[in-house]
Formats: sequence, C-alpha cells, structure tokens
Amino acid sequence: MTKAPLFILWVTLLALALQSCHNANTKPAEESHKYIIPDSLLKTLTIDTVQTRPLVNTIAFTGMVDVNQDNQVNIFPLVSGNARDIKVQLGDYVTAGQLLGSVTSSEMAGYTNSLIVAQTNVSATKRQLEAAQDLFKSGLASSLDVTTAQTNYDQAVAQLEMAQRILKINGDNTKGVWEIKAPVSGFIVQKNITNGTSIRSDNGTAIFTISDLKNVWVWANVYESNISNIHLGDEVSVTTLSYPGKEFKGKVDKMLSALDPTTKVMKVRIVIPNEKYELKPQMFASIEIANPENTKALSISSKALIYDNSRYYVLVYNGHGDASITPVEVLNALGDKTYIKSGLKEGDRVITTAAILIYGELNS
Repeated sequence: MTKAPLFILWVTLLALALQSCHNANTKPAEESHKYIIPDSLLKTLTIDTVQTRPLVNTIAFTGMVDVNQDNQVNIFPLVSGNARDIKVQLGDYVTAGQLLGSVTSSEMAGYTNSLIVAQTNVSATKRQLEAAQDLFKSGLASSLDVTTAQTNYDQAVAQLEMAQRILKINGDNTKGVWEIKAPVSGFIVQKNITNGTSIRSDNGTAIFTISDLKNVWVWANVYESNISNIHLGDEVSVTTLSYPGKEFKGKVDKMLSALDPTTKVMKVRIVIPNEKYELKPQMFASIEIANPENTKALSISSKALIYDNSRYYVLVYNGHGDASITPVEVLNALGDKTYIKSGLKEGDRVITTAAILIYGELNS
C-alpha cells in the first residue's frame, strides 16, 4: 500500500473519531430538559395576577393600647365605710349584677333606720286617720280634724317612699352593708379597693372600672413632621410583641388638636375590633398608617417575592407547568401587597405558594 492511501485512511479514521467525541459531548445537552412543575404540585399552587392599583405608602409610629372609654363604666363609692370580702381581681371577667364586694357603712345603717321610722309613722298616722274618721261620723270630731289626720298620713307615706327609694339607690340592703355590684358585663381594668380599705363617698377616684374590651383604642404618637400625612378614616395596621406577625386592622378615629408639651407628639386615636380579647390595655403597639398617593403602580401578593443574591425575584407562570424566574425591582410594600417598579407587566401571573421550592428546582 502506498503512502497516499495510508494517509487518506488515517485522516478518515481521525475524522470519525472526532465526530464520535463531538456526538458524545452533545448528547447530554440534547437529552437535558427544562423543569416542569409536576401535576401533584400544580394542583396546590396559588397564582396571583399582576394588577395596577393606587400606590400607597406607609408611615410607622409607636403607640399604646387603651380601653375604649366610651364602653367603660366607673364604679364610685356611694357611701363611706370599710371594704370587706372583695371577690374580684384586676383582669377578671364579671357579669352584670355580680357581687364584687361589700362595705360596712353607718350611712347604710342610717338609711335602714330611716326606713323603719317611716314605716312606724305610716302605721301610727293611719290609725289616727281612721280614728278621726270614726269620730267625725259620730259627731265628736270636726272635718278639720279629719283633714289634719289625712295630711299627716299622706306625709308619712311620702317619707316612707323616699326612705325606700334612698335605700334602693344604695343597694337596698337593710343590714348596714353596701353591696358593690357590677352594673355591666366586662373585664375589671382598674381596681382601687382592697379588704379593709376605708372609703369615702366624696372620693373622686373610681374603686372599680369595667370595660367589655370588644373594641379598644390605640393611641399613636405622631411627630409634627407627619401630621399632614394623617387623616380621619385612614386604614391602620397594628402589631404587638405578644402576637408577632399578626396584624390588627383599624381606622383613625380622632386626632387631638394639640401637641404634648413634653414629648412634642400629637396623639391620634385608632379604634380596633377586639372580639377575641387579644389586645390588652397598656400593650406596646407598632403602628403603620396607610398614606394613599395620586399615582398608580403594579402590585402583587407579597408571598410571591423571593429574596436571593441581594435582590428580589418572582416566578412568572406561563401555563402547562412552565414557570420562569424573573427579577423585579420593589417600589414599596404594604401588608400583603407589594408594589413593583420594574420586571413585570399588568396581567402577568405569579406563583405565590411553594415559590421557594420551585425556584430551587429551576436553579438546579
């Protein structure tokens, strides 16, 4: 065999070998495929549609939970005396008419004595009236005598009725004891009485304060620079240390017209429903007040956001189990809504559940 055919054969074998290597290298790329969300996972996904909404900024404040003073009752002492058998403590729930304690009182004993005297006078004047009427029929008494007896009897009845009313106002107890009863149902939110305490009827301090706490006030501290951004009726979100991650919704109900001379803040009152009694008076509160603007922006559910490599991403769902990773620029966040500056367009659909799981699969 000559050198030329040998050279041609060698070149052909080399070309076949290179082609074989090339096919081997490209085969995995041809067999690789894009991640498709399994049907079992797809059935559980929640998908949100990108929408254009009015842009809302939030302003953060601190504040304190307080009782709704429009729904509270203060109990003041009606008589003077010494407290005994106090049955409730601060924070207890009481029902209307429940006995809270009692006060031994000379005033109550005096009211009882007045009642007995009035009852005796009624009995005596009634007998005198009957006697005068009998004597008048016999001609032994004048009509003036009957009129005088009738007047005395009427006055005695009036005195008895007054004594009964006074005793009833003060608890209707004839044993010299003033019984402290709850006028309404609710929680004891203030207690200024203990066993043995001497109380006076002219004391201006309530011995008990009862509030139902079904809605509460939250007082926000607003600095002067933010006063113009707060309006009556603004939506408010309140969080507390006791319930991390839970938001309580309310509205601005009142704005005081003066600044506190010490702290230089204006107090803003927020009313919040509290049906489960989770918010307690004197709790520290973090407050965010929504401040609507005149512009609009794209918004999505905050659950759709994924933070990785110092930026935010979302998973845009294209249908048929196909999703793509899309970087976005966040403009602002308010509760469960996030406003997007760039990266999405209105009508895009983004995955809001299991987003991190799918993101990891697409990145693997």
